[in-house]
Amino acid sequence: MGVKKRFLLFLVADSLIATFSVFIGYYILEPFFLEYSPPVLLVAAVILLVSHHIFAYIFNLYHRAWQFASVREMISIAQSVTCSVLTSYIIILMIFEFSFTRLMIITWMMHLILIGASRLSWRVVAYHINGNYIRTTALTKTLVVGVGKGGSVLIKQMLESPAIGMNPVVAVDDDPMKQRMEVCGGVRVEGTRDDIQRLIKKYGIQKVIIAIPSLTKNELRKINELSLQDGVEVMTMPSINGVLSGKIEVNILRKVEVEDLLGREPVELDTDGIEDQVMDHTILITGAGGSIGSELVRQIAKFQPRQILLLGNGENSIYTILEEVSSKKDNIKYIPVIADVQNRERMFEVFSKYRPDIVYHAAAHKHVPMMEYNPREAVKNNIVGTKNTAEAACRFKAKKFVMISTDKAVNPPNVMGATKRMAEMIVQALNKNCKETTLVAVRFGNVLGSRGSVIPKFKQQILAGGPVTVTDERMTRYFMTIPEASRLVIQAGTIAAGGEVFVLDMGEPMKITDLAKNMIRLSGFTEDDIEINYIGLRPGEKLYEELLSEDEIHPEQVYEKIYRGKVSETPLSDIEQHIQELLSAEENSVKEKILSFINKDKAVKNSENVISLETD
Repeated sequence: MGVKKRFLLFLVADSLIATFSVFIGYYILEPFFLEYSPPVLLVAAVILLVSHHIFAYIFNLYHRAWQFASVREMISIAQSVTCSVLTSYIIILMIFEFSFTRLMIITWMMHLILIGASRLSWRVVAYHINGNYIRTTALTKTLVVGVGKGGSVLIKQMLESPAIGMNPVVAVDDDPMKQRMEVCGGVRVEGTRDDIQRLIKKYGIQKVIIAIPSLTKNELRKINELSLQDGVEVMTMPSINGVLSGKIEVNILRKVEVEDLLGREPVELDTDGIEDQVMDHTILITGAGGSIGSELVRQIAKFQPRQILLLGNGENSIYTILEEVSSKKDNIKYIPVIADVQNRERMFEVFSKYRPDIVYHAAAHKHVPMMEYNPREAVKNNIVGTKNTAEAACRFKAKKFVMISTDKAVNPPNVMGATKRMAEMIVQALNKNCKETTLVAVRFGNVLGSRGSVIPKFKQQILAGGPVTVTDERMTRYFMTIPEASRLVIQAGTIAAGGEVFVLDMGEPMKITDLAKNMIRLSGFTEDDIEINYIGLRPGEKLYEELLSEDEIHPEQVYEKIYRGKVSETPLSDIEQHIQELLSAEENSVKEKILSFINKDKAVKNSENVISLETD
C-alpha cells in the first residue's frame, strides 16, 4: 500500500473512532446518567475529532511503520489520545459550563483501546500477509541460549523473518527470574545451560544459537561440547551493540570456530602506558604484511601514533594491509616501505629517512620444515636481518626495539628455532651497547590462523572430504589468537627495561589430534566421515614445544600473562664471529654449526653442574 493510501486509511479510521468514542461512552453511561442531549454530544464529538487530528499530527501517528510497532509506538498513542481528550474536556467545560468528567473518562478509555487496536491490527495483517505464521515445520528447530537484550532481538527477528530459516522452539537462561517465562510471544525459557542436552532430545533441536556475546571462552567450550555430543550445529550471534547501532544485522550468525574455543579471555592492557609511548610517534613494523605484523598495525593504530611504517619484502601483502588501514580515516599516516631486512644499506636508509621511535620486528622465516631445506636463508633472514634492523634502531636512536620470537627457540633441534634463539642473543647483546635504545624479545607459541598454521590446513582438508593429516598422535602445541599475541607483544614492549626475553603465558598445550577432532565436529562431520591419518614427524619438528627451559624460568609475572626469562647472554663479538662462519659454511653443515653454537652454553652449564656434584 502506498503512503497516500495508508494516510487516508488511518485518517478515516481515526475520524470514525474519535467521533463515535463519545457516543459509545454515552451509551455505556446511559442507564445511569441521562443529562446529555444529542446536540451536546455532537459538539463534544466534533471537538474531540479536531483535537485528535491535531495531536495525531504532533505525535506522528500517521507516518509510522506500524508493522514493526513496539512499546514506544504504544506510548505515542497513549500520549496523543490523552492530550486530545484533555483538550476536549477543557474546551467543552468552557462552552457548556458543567462537568463531563465521567463521560470523558469512558471516552478516553474507548478512544485509547480503539486507536491502539487499529494500529495493532495493521501489524497482525502484515504478519499474515507475509506468511510468517506458517511453514514453521519446514524451518530448522532452534534452541537459543540467553534471552537478554541480544537473545530477545534475535528471537523476534527469527519469528518475523522466515527467510532466516530457523524456528526458535525453546530458550535457556541462567537467570532464575526468567525461568518459565515466554519471550516475544511464544518462545518459552525452560531451564539453564545445564538443561541444553535434555532440551535437544525433548524438542529434536537441530541448531543451538548462543545469544550471549559476552560469554567467556570456558563457558562457550562447555556449551559447544554439550551440543556436539548430539550432533547439533552451534552458532553465535554478533555483538548486540553492533546490532543496535545498525552496523551489524542480527541475522548475521556465524559458526563457532576452533579459534573461539582455544582463545582465552582478553588481558586488560595498560592503555595509558602504551598511549604515552605510542601517541604522536613514528612506529616501524617489519613483516607488516604477515599475520602478526598486520595485527600489530591494527592494534597500534588504536593508540593514535603520528605515522606507521609498513615494512615488508612482499609488495602484495603490504598493499593488502595498507588498503585495509587506509580506509579507516583515523588521521594516521600509513607509509608502505618495500625493503628486505637482509639488505643492511636499505634498512639504514629507511631508519635515516623516517627516524622511527619504536620498532616491532616481526619479519622472519618461521616454517620449520622449509628452513630445514634452506638453512642459509634462515640464517640470512632471521639472524642477519634481525641484526641489521636492531643496529639501525641503535644507530638512529629509536627508543624501543621489540623482536618477535618463538617457543621453538627453546632447546632447538631445528634450524628455524636455532636462528631465532641466535636473534634473541643479538638483541640481548646489543642492548648492553645501545645506551639510548631499549631492546627486548618476546617469545610465544603458535598463533591460530597464521600463515603456515595447522588450522587453515585442516580446514582445507576437511572441505576436500579428508583425510586430515597429523604428524604424530602424541604431538602437542601451545596456541594463542593473533590479536591476543599482538596485544601482549605491545604490552611487553611498554614495560621493557632492556635485554629481557619476555615469555607470554600460552596456557595449557593442546594435542594436535584433539584439535583435528574438534575441527571435524565443528564442521558438522564425525571421525567416521573424515579420517585422521598420522604421517610421521617432518624434518626439524619436535613432539613437544617449550616456552622456557628449566633454568630460564622467573616464576613471577611482570604483567598479566607476561613472564620474564633469565636466559644466558653471549658477547656480541662471539655472535658476529659465528655469523661469519655460518655465512661461509657449506649448506649441509649450517645446521650442525648453528646448533653446536646455540647449545654451547648449555653444555658448559651441564659440565659445571657435574664438577660441583663431584666436589660435593
